[in-house]
Amino acid sequence: MAAHVFYLVPTGPGVGLTSTSLGLVRALDRLGLRVGFYKPIRQPGIREGPELSTHFIRNTSDLDPSEPLSFQHAESLLQEGKRRQLLEEVVGRYQQCASGADVVVVEGLVATALQPGLDTLNEEICTALDAEVVLVSVVGESTLDEFNDRLELVASHYGKAERSRVCGCIVNKLNAPQQEVLGSSRTMVRPPDELITAEVLTARCRIFQQGNIHLIGAISWQQQMVSPRTLDVAKHLGADVLYQGDLMYRRVVDVSLVARTVVNMLHRLRPDTLLIVPGDRDDILVAACLAALNGVPLAGVVITGGIRPDPRILKFCERALDTGLPVLLVDSDSYVTAARAAAMNPEVPVDDLERIERVMDMVAGDLDGEWLRTRCASEREPRLSPPAFMYQLVRRASEANRRIVLPEGTEPRTVQAASICHQRGIAHCVLIGDPREVRRVAEVQGISLPADIEIIEPSGVRNRYVKPMVRLRQHKGMTVAVAAEQLEDPVVLGTMMLARGEVDGLVSGAAHTTANTVRPALQLIKTRDDAELVSSIFFMCLPEQVLIYGDCAINPDPNAEELADIAIQSAESAVAFGITPRVAMISYSTGASGSGSDVDKVREATRIAKDRRPDLLIDGPLQYDAASVESVARTKAPNSPVAGRATVLIFPDLNTGNTTYKAVQRSANVVSIGPMLQGLRRPVNDLSRGALVDDIVYTIALTAIQAAQVNESVIEELR
Repeated sequence: MAAHVFYLVPTGPGVGLTSTSLGLVRALDRLGLRVGFYKPIRQPGIREGPELSTHFIRNTSDLDPSEPLSFQHAESLLQEGKRRQLLEEVVGRYQQCASGADVVVVEGLVATALQPGLDTLNEEICTALDAEVVLVSVVGESTLDEFNDRLELVASHYGKAERSRVCGCIVNKLNAPQQEVLGSSRTMVRPPDELITAEVLTARCRIFQQGNIHLIGAISWQQQMVSPRTLDVAKHLGADVLYQGDLMYRRVVDVSLVARTVVNMLHRLRPDTLLIVPGDRDDILVAACLAALNGVPLAGVVITGGIRPDPRILKFCERALDTGLPVLLVDSDSYVTAARAAAMNPEVPVDDLERIERVMDMVAGDLDGEWLRTRCASEREPRLSPPAFMYQLVRRASEANRRIVLPEGTEPRTVQAASICHQRGIAHCVLIGDPREVRRVAEVQGISLPADIEIIEPSGVRNRYVKPMVRLRQHKGMTVAVAAEQLEDPVVLGTMMLARGEVDGLVSGAAHTTANTVRPALQLIKTRDDAELVSSIFFMCLPEQVLIYGDCAINPDPNAEELADIAIQSAESAVAFGITPRVAMISYSTGASGSGSDVDKVREATRIAKDRRPDLLIDGPLQYDAASVESVARTKAPNSPVAGRATVLIFPDLNTGNTTYKAVQRSANVVSIGPMLQGLRRPVNDLSRGALVDDIVYTIALTAIQAAQVNESVIEELR
């Protein structure tokens, strides 16, 4: 079963996305689940050092997530219009992290004023991974009404009502104080005006009262989660270390600027306080050392103004310094130093594993473990997103390692597609054409064809297929002369190569009609014994999932028996390519509401298909909206196991199917892959003459996967 995916989406900057993501991993791990973690793309603006979330996961667990893509790489692909390629790369790396996992936590990107488009990228990655969204937010200084509005606005980008991908929200930094620097005295924290609890959030925020979005956790703010080491403050201030002491281990809970007389600052000498002291106030340094001797574990002393303490004072304080009290020196004045210390980035440094462990435990402790357990255990049918589908095509085609012949070897798009397939290891492409012309076409397009790509000069091999072709077609009166003439057509030549088992599949149609591609296949390859006819399907890559449309390219007006066969073939193709088949037999009428020869044909085809394959979910007749829209299905076909959730849509005739697929493709800017032919003994696939290079690449991948499923006995029989 596929892993459950939680995609964490921040509602804005500063929500503590990393700590929340890692805390969720810890909580799921405590539940005994096999957890994976994935950061798809590194946050922009961070070029050096390890990516923090991935780094901390590696150092606090036995997980080894893949490295996120650099933002520069992602941005480059987006600027070049290669969004689809970027999403495929994201899916590919996700698969590595999800291997063997029950649940995967995916950390999204934080949109900023400079990069507002990251919100859209989050939406696209979430869809590509078929993930459930967990919002991560903070109340901050907002009212609860403002906070609720912010959540609803972000949630609206991920669908409405029952179609929403948002399953829950984690509210972080609850009741965090607001830090201020007060005059020349010290930094202080101002407590929130109202203490907010999980119960208050649930009672007063509409978003948690509607039942679809659960408050997964209200993470209480705790000082330990944001307490840096004295070492971190020293680095931030650029301080000279006069006495190291326990610099690496002491933590700063409070920063206090002390410049009063000793009697008026004694109350500042508290554990974990970092004292900022003017360089000419030796008396305060001595008082701090006395506190250290009395067992007060101060975080340290920062001496300002660049004034080094008198050596006699340091000698006098030697025993106190030996207790581990760090002493630092900075050139800036006291006020500036206090302000800079208060403005430290609260992010956990890469080497502070003690603090991140504490943060993960605290976050995990405030999450609703029982809800998480139930959610991960619930069965949720995965939707195969277009990027996931395309990634699977490429991966499975590479694993199949098949030879695919391309008869249109001098057609520019075909040459480019062959080069891409060779570089990406999708298939071994065999181009038919004059090698000099093929290379000239490549050169004109700026393509450097690999030296080992296979190009076949048709005139040099044509004669050896004449006699085999006569044997295959002699029952139809084929002669040597006619065979030789037909083999002048590169599609016929390629089909004979396939029939002889010299290649594993054929792709054509960028410069030929469907009939030119299909006719030789029907004559020389023939249909499978279990198929009534050859039919076709398109893989329609809609925004959120891939659907199958059939038959949209081959059969003009199939009868009921043939339509049933098309439905069964298409369902089997769905299974072969990772799509759960729910077959809708499309008509202008739903159920028993209409009559007429056309709808009667669909009704009869549905009956035949169900009788032949009772194991498949098949229903009809269904109108398109009843098949694909849940709200319509509840009204028109409330008892149908297919309506509203169809993944395979079978059209009653070619006129309907071809018109529908082209309308959807063009009006919704949908990628359609195909047509993929079904029912042949070996794979031959047609292209639209308007096919893009990517269309050809994916059709080659489809063909390679089909070829891997061909029974060896069929190959021997054809030979």
